[in-house]
Amino acid sequence: MKTATIVGAGLVGSLWAVYLEKAGYKVKIFELRDDIRKADISAGKSINLALSDRGWKALETVGVDSEVRKMAIPMSGRIMHDTAGNLTRQAYGKESQAIYSVSRGGVNAKLMDIAEESGNAEIFYNEKCIGADLKNGIVYLENTITKEKTEVKSDVVFGTDGAFSAIRYNAFQKIDRFDYSQTYIGDGYREILLPANENGSYRLDKNALHIWPRGKFMLIALPNEDGSFTCTLFMPFEGENSFETLTSKAAVDNFFKTTFSDFYEMMPNIADAWKDHPLSSLAIVRCYPWTHGKTALMGDAAHATVPFYGRGMNCGFEDCTVMWDLMQKHNEDWEKVFEECQILRKPDGDGVQDLSLHNYHVMRDFVGDPKFLLQKKIEAIFSAKHPDKWLPLYSQVTFSDIRYSVAWETGQKQDAIMKNVMAQFDDIENVWDSTEVEQAILSKI
Repeated sequence: MKTATIVGAGLVGSLWAVYLEKAGYKVKIFELRDDIRKADISAGKSINLALSDRGWKALETVGVDSEVRKMAIPMSGRIMHDTAGNLTRQAYGKESQAIYSVSRGGVNAKLMDIAEESGNAEIFYNEKCIGADLKNGIVYLENTITKEKTEVKSDVVFGTDGAFSAIRYNAFQKIDRFDYSQTYIGDGYREILLPANENGSYRLDKNALHIWPRGKFMLIALPNEDGSFTCTLFMPFEGENSFETLTSKAAVDNFFKTTFSDFYEMMPNIADAWKDHPLSSLAIVRCYPWTHGKTALMGDAAHATVPFYGRGMNCGFEDCTVMWDLMQKHNEDWEKVFEECQILRKPDGDGVQDLSLHNYHVMRDFVGDPKFLLQKKIEAIFSAKHPDKWLPLYSQVTFSDIRYSVAWETGQKQDAIMKNVMAQFDDIENVWDSTEVEQAILSKI
């Protein structure tokens, strides 16, 4: 029987195991952690994820989408909360389009269950990757409890062990001319669990992603199945309005009372819950090549990004789609599959990172800006009239499988056109939905 080794039983590793089983492989998955299904993976333990079209496509390909849909909550748009508590809604796409809030732990556990169901995948826990012979498909492991060392050889190996990948660090980074960079952004995040009302109902509109944009920092909230919201505060580590200024309960209480007043009304005990979850950092990892010999990196191990476009899981799942298509194209000639995959996919890994950083500034700085909101309205109307000429950047990224690199390039051109056109009209607020504005955009495409 064909054999495969996967290092990392996270979202991408668990889904990829299902793909490999479908292709007739006996799969062994080695995970550093204990079985997350035996731990408390309730809401609020990890940033909620936003599942969109690329992710659904990857799940549908192997028929596991129906199980995930049972735990997914549709969010059709953003709701912005200003400093006075006033709300502004911005749709993500067309009326029927939505992104879906899902629990990272919940989806991960379900994919692990599905991978094990056929009996052709086995997950081994507390196994630390301490090295690999990439050319020959050998992974070296050490059990973190027993300290027993083993080696596992298979026909093909996949490193899906996240941003701080052990197989990348212990093997790929020892290859001559392997490019690698790790860049932390200046902001960190802390999670807060906003509980449901006493009767179990939601305190906010459940079918939206809520944002409190405040210029250099922001609070967001995504719904959970139990009526609660997983909220995340993103802000600088140091300086004015930073995590270093929130070191006492009094400081936290005053900060939320004055900065997020409507949130504070819903959760006046925020200071008591402040340290329920740790302060965490955010990094972008770029590397190349992603493959060597019989081994390939996938997901965050190849292209870790920051979470501001909800792309990490969707991009990692799309890695599965692309790798699967190339398996069919090359009849599982892995040398050809790997070579084409990394050449094809590397620009999109870079593109998704550029998009993620861009969307952080959009969410943090612009979603409350009337000019920005007007620009999006003009784009939406123009796109509805000329769908063959204009698809908004967010729709390209979220509601299509247009390559990330292409979407990023197209989005930059579109933004330049829109800013130029809007600057042509002194009274753009009054004429935005006019033939003149429409013709001005058409003239620049």
